[in-house]
Amino acid sequence: MAFHPDFLNENEEKDLINPLLKYLQHQPPEVLAHVAKSVSPEIKEIISHNVQGLVGLLPAENFHVQVTTDRENLAGLLASAMMTGYFLRQMEQRMQLDNLTDFNRSGH
Repeated sequence: MAFHPDFLNENEEKDLINPLLKYLQHQPPEVLAHVAKSVSPEIKEIISHNVQGLVGLLPAENFHVQVTTDRENLAGLLASAMMTGYFLRQMEQRMQLDNLTDFNRSGH
């Protein structure tokens, strides 16, 4: 799982670029690779199902699926996947803290 922040570098309206995208575009590739590698398999699975649900999923053995979109819609899909990832990571951390708290309350 990797994020390539320069995929929107050709934006015609550079003044309207999302501040988060600008931030991501200025991060070293090593930082982005580290963040991408730190995502748990559970989060990757949920994001994969989410993106497949947004794009549509047909069985490969019966259909030749080809998706066509424009840059704006693709950016929206990426933003949705990113926000889902950030949300899920926060919830995963919360679950870990809750489990630790429950473990400590039980006297262990």
